[in-house]
Formats: sequence, structure tokens, C-alpha cells
Amino acid sequence: MTYVYADSTAVVGPLATYSEPHCYDLCAAHSVKLTAPIGWEILRLAAPTSEPMPSDEDLMAIAEAVRETARVKTPRDDNSLPEIGRRGHLRALPPAN
Repeated sequence: MTYVYADSTAVVGPLATYSEPHCYDLCAAHSVKLTAPIGWEILRLAAPTSEPMPSDEDLMAIAEAVRETARVKTPRDDNSLPEIGRRGHLRALPPAN
């Protein structure tokens, strides 16, 4: 749901794909029961009938993140456990035997 004060309009439609001011995600039950102040108009948009497939851009971003994680080399001191991988402040360690 999103609203525009200037137009006195509330629009109820599919879930947002990005964060935006004056935009809220509602469950199906609440979106059906939504009312607006007197003088406001509610526009209800039909929800898509099928799940969107990931785009080539989404898949390439995931593949690049995996490649980057595999490439990261971090210096270790002799007393530390061997690391499998590192991403920022997170470390993957081998299972303890």
C-alpha cells in the first residue's frame, strides 16, 4: 500500500520491490479490509498471477558474490584456526573433530 496526500489517494497492489517512503507491505487479509479517510480514493491493483523468475542480472550478482567470497584471502596468525572463507567480519571455519 502506498499513499499520496496531494491526490488524497491510497493504492493497494503487489508487494514493493524496494523501500520507499509512504509505502507499506500488507498481508492479504488487511489489504482487503483497508479503508481510507472520507474524501480519499482507494485504487486496488491486481496482484500478479505468477511468481516472477529471477532475472539474468540477479543470477549474475549471486554468482559474482560467490566468486568474490572464494577469492578472498586473509592473513592468519599461527595461533588461529584455519579459515575456509571470509566475508567482511564473518569467517567460515572447518568443523571441529
